[in-house]
Amino acid sequence: MTDREGATDLARRFEDLRPYLRRLAYSTLGSLADADDVVQEAWLRLQRQQESGGVPIDNLRAWLTTVTGRLALDQLGSARVRREQYVGEWLPEPAVSDWEDPADRISQDERVTMALLVVLESLSPAERTAFVLQDVFGMSGPEVAEVVGRTPAAVRQLASRARKRVEDGTPRFPASPDEQEKVVSAFSVAWRSGDMSALLGVLDDRVTLTADGGGKVPAIRKPVAGAEVIAKMLLGWYHLPAAEGGWGRTIEVNGMAGLLVFDGQHHGVFSFTVDADRITAIHVVRNPDKLRDLPADAGAEWVLRESGES
Repeated sequence: MTDREGATDLARRFEDLRPYLRRLAYSTLGSLADADDVVQEAWLRLQRQQESGGVPIDNLRAWLTTVTGRLALDQLGSARVRREQYVGEWLPEPAVSDWEDPADRISQDERVTMALLVVLESLSPAERTAFVLQDVFGMSGPEVAEVVGRTPAAVRQLASRARKRVEDGTPRFPASPDEQEKVVSAFSVAWRSGDMSALLGVLDDRVTLTADGGGKVPAIRKPVAGAEVIAKMLLGWYHLPAAEGGWGRTIEVNGMAGLLVFDGQHHGVFSFTVDADRITAIHVVRNPDKLRDLPADAGAEWVLRESGES
């Protein structure tokens, strides 16, 4: 095989692995943009490895997993500094796809929901990396130890602490994709019809709503808690003049049913945490920098009530 043929074959094999590597980096970082930067750097390192004539890579997937994991871990440190300077609440960037397209569905074993990503933000970089690599992507303890630069015993402790935090911060009775779709559908019907009673019927009493506008579009600066408060807020926003010409549609957000809502001025991606058939958390991302990967054919599935309707 000539050098050119070898380079072409390597590029093809890397492209086959790119979606997997992007999911791994995104799960660690909570940012698709940062994940793309990490994956691109992994490709450059692979090219340099080949051009230098270094030790042959026997298992390309394993080699790239290790490199991508290390790069993502390094990126977490600088990312956290940026997030401390963020305007308002910082939420992970949603991974959005068309709910109607099964080809876009994330595989069950590599699904990282928005609820999980939010909890992962509370972990240390090493804990987060260890949990993602071991519990989500199935790497062994020694493999994870190589990535995070710790002993296998230390990795076991990191993963154990991370699992405890994840268990405490995620639903005890999480919804299946079909159950989540039913709850989100009931929420959207109640919201667009202005039915306060029905809206309260799908919200847990202690539900929280967190919004991320990044200081670039209007959004609540601090999380709001309580079903009645949030229901009134949603219905009040719904009746604002800005809602004229607004619309919404069901989309897939990190592998689960969510909503894409346009209020007449700005888009917002709504993700929902559902526990025991009730919505326990709503995360709304409105920062346009985090909504660059919306479905190209995004359009109305239902229309917000026009001004003057009762």
